[in-house]
Amino acid sequence: MATTTAPATTTAPAQSSPSSPSGPSTQSTPFGRELRRRRSLSRLSQLELAGLAGTTQRHLSFIESGRSTPGRVMVVRLAESLGLPLRERNALLLSAGYAPVYPESAPDADTVAPAMAALESILTGHLPYPAVVAGRRGQLVRANGAFEVLTEGVAAHLLEPPVNVLRIALHPEGMAPRVVNLGAWGQHITESLRARARVHPDTELDELIEELSGYLPASAPGPEHLGFAVPLRLRTADGELRLLTTLTSFATAVDVTLAELHLEAFLPADAATGKLLRRREEARTARP
Repeated sequence: MATTTAPATTTAPAQSSPSSPSGPSTQSTPFGRELRRRRSLSRLSQLELAGLAGTTQRHLSFIESGRSTPGRVMVVRLAESLGLPLRERNALLLSAGYAPVYPESAPDADTVAPAMAALESILTGHLPYPAVVAGRRGQLVRANGAFEVLTEGVAAHLLEPPVNVLRIALHPEGMAPRVVNLGAWGQHITESLRARARVHPDTELDELIEELSGYLPASAPGPEHLGFAVPLRLRTADGELRLLTTLTSFATAVDVTLAELHLEAFLPADAATGKLLRRREEARTARP
């Protein structure tokens, strides 16, 4: 009987595709680790962030694991989708090996002069009520003439440059002795800063929060507590003021300096406060 011999077959060793989950492990890159950290802070899943950035979850997973290198445009899209401030977007670009794309101008630079002039107009137009322009950690940039009602009796060393309006507000030698509701109003300030620090970590801001918290009296919310976002009650030589605050920022700025500025405007919470501030402004402008 004739026998048939089957031809020998050679089986090639299995090769893992780079896109296969069973492929060789790849060490995450500094950018991948930072992106994952930022995504976790924003409480976004890979699928959610991928959808916001216009890419796929698979691609995003590869970027975070170091198996794919993103282009500069993708890094910018991811940073924007995460809602990062311009300074942090620049840092994310650097971690991916790209140069920062958002400039940081000096406050007196020609490039930001039109915006700063607009801020000056707003400050002047807000009179007779106080208003200030401050940086991201409370450093004073501009203020209008009515700002003096807030600095009344403040120690000279707190008014020496660089002036920090947050420190003035809560320091024992600043406004604190004149703030009737220091506990609640102070906690409103520190809790707002903590909320920002949780989303946008900043070591120097953490240190400032710790300092400011140390100035506040121990207090527990009472049965009529309505939250810490309450009007500022401030004693002055002319009587007590009740002030609301509003915050304005440059939402579409592409310069780091402008993006980090905010204008805090104080408004009267009652008719008596408005009348008192108008009277003070008349007296101030009448001085030689």
